[in-house]
Amino acid sequence: MENEVVLQQLIRKCGGLPKVIVALAEILSPVYNWGEKASMLNDNFVLNLETMPESDCLHGLFRWMQSYFDALPMHFRKLVAYLLIFPGHSSTRRRRLVMRWSAEGYSTDSESYTADENGEEHFSGLVNQAMIQPPPLTTITNMRMVSFKVNAIFREYMISRPLKENIATAIELFVLKGTCSPTSRRRGRHLVIEQSWTRDRIVFGKIDFSRLRSLTVFGQWESFFISEGMKVLRVLDLEDASGVTNKDLQNILKLLPRLKFLSLRGCSEISYLPSSVGQLGQLQMLDIRYTSIVTTPASITKLKKLQYIRAGPVFSPEDPSAHRSVALKFSDLRRCHQLVGVKVMTGIGKLTALHTLGVINVGSAGGKGILKELKNLTQLHKLGVSGVSRKNGKVFCSAVSCHSRLESLAVWLRNDSQNCLDDMVPVFANELQSLKLYGHVEKLPRWIKKLYNLKKLNLELDTLSDNDMKVLGDLQQLCVLRFRVKPPHDSNINFNVVVEGEEDHSYKNIKILEIASASNLHLTFGSRTMKNLELLTAGCCNNGSQLQFDGLNHLSKLKDVRVIGSKNENLRKNLEDQFAGHGSKPALKLEEVVPSTEASTGRNNEHYMAFPFHCSTR
Repeated sequence: MENEVVLQQLIRKCGGLPKVIVALAEILSPVYNWGEKASMLNDNFVLNLETMPESDCLHGLFRWMQSYFDALPMHFRKLVAYLLIFPGHSSTRRRRLVMRWSAEGYSTDSESYTADENGEEHFSGLVNQAMIQPPPLTTITNMRMVSFKVNAIFREYMISRPLKENIATAIELFVLKGTCSPTSRRRGRHLVIEQSWTRDRIVFGKIDFSRLRSLTVFGQWESFFISEGMKVLRVLDLEDASGVTNKDLQNILKLLPRLKFLSLRGCSEISYLPSSVGQLGQLQMLDIRYTSIVTTPASITKLKKLQYIRAGPVFSPEDPSAHRSVALKFSDLRRCHQLVGVKVMTGIGKLTALHTLGVINVGSAGGKGILKELKNLTQLHKLGVSGVSRKNGKVFCSAVSCHSRLESLAVWLRNDSQNCLDDMVPVFANELQSLKLYGHVEKLPRWIKKLYNLKKLNLELDTLSDNDMKVLGDLQQLCVLRFRVKPPHDSNINFNVVVEGEEDHSYKNIKILEIASASNLHLTFGSRTMKNLELLTAGCCNNGSQLQFDGLNHLSKLKDVRVIGSKNENLRKNLEDQFAGHGSKPALKLEEVVPSTEASTGRNNEHYMAFPFHCSTR
């Protein structure tokens, strides 16, 4: 088993390049006890490949890599070096990287574009150069990737270079990992504390922090990680770090007044955002998502440079930094409605630099006033709001209708919210690419049919009428459709759109379909529907519910089918029979629902119904 793990690590380090994989096979295949050689090769992957005679065929590749890095302009060289801050074995969120570039000045404003927009352009450049690899679903849908990995062979090559040649010197990056000896020569602009480091206070105390601009912590946090010597620190990134407390946060805000970027995402022990956050006059990005914070202090309205606020929900997925794809189990998603937003104080409208805001809860006292202030935030590109109901629905529609730049909108509706979104005038119709509507929706809002450039749609509906199915089928750019229906009786969902007695071509660009029902589910696909569908996930929220499919043979490009909530052998046989003559031979996987603790206690069961998709607005 250990040998297999090492082998998989080696294959990942090949970066998907066939030439490297073949060379690796030629090195290991003649060796009887190949496990020892694989372990040795794994420790210094590129250096070993450079020196072994069996890998002579790779010398040209390594020479090209070196010439590539040598030819990089200094500005682009720093962007590439910055990728080494993040671990190579896991995914990193795109926005996390781009916002850090902006906060540290690696991406700046130009005459026509903001630092953030230029950062996105830089990121696209790295993708085009194959330095960054997208997750599989991004490749399928051609949508902007949520997360990424650095190409493993490029990363291995960069970290293997001698100090004088190492690209990390371009940004003065240094790393604490494993066991380190105390030395006064550790200094630089960017410090990374890896999970493997043995948290030694003496070693840490010897570091020169006088020029430190960013601190990134993976794994366990310790209170001594913050020092009075970090006077010029601009970025503190504690995403998914464990052990960060309210007391630690108070100390951070006291000692690091020049912060531009503060991420506490996933620090679940933090339940309170102190009013002293208002003293961070340079702060541009604040991420408190997946913490236990439910209210922001009034002092946050002093942060005039703030561009990005991400907050709520109070629960965290198993791996918040990873791309949450169709591989999610239902038990991950039973808490979609519980405390999804934070309460903000009056004055949020003063933060006119904001381009990302959410999720904010407007369902409590003062919520209408907060909604009215949203009209002042004319630069918003992404907005998430919870607590929308009949009482504040008109005010919400009026506020959102002012935002012509919106690219992403997520709304959580309360129980008394039927038809409360119908008054919206979607001035953002040409810009909106992602829409998420959760809660009790009896029918689709009328304006959805005007969203001509919508690419991703998440819905929670009581039922789906024939007219709703036609509206969804006519959205020409839609490529990801996820929804859950909660009918009082069995669900019969027919994707066969008929116009004047004839079946119409519909759902033309859909590549990912994820659907769940609170009762028995019967899905029917017509002969002219979803001709580009590749991934299908369907399921029922209860193990006792039944699933039925018709017309899967019409889905000519289908690659994967995942059924959650049933391992019924009759269903398996029925699906296999439908796939028998299928040209693409889709892979089939059946899974049972794993009951969550919350669901088993019966607490607020209406809100713990399972989804086949992640309900966050990441």
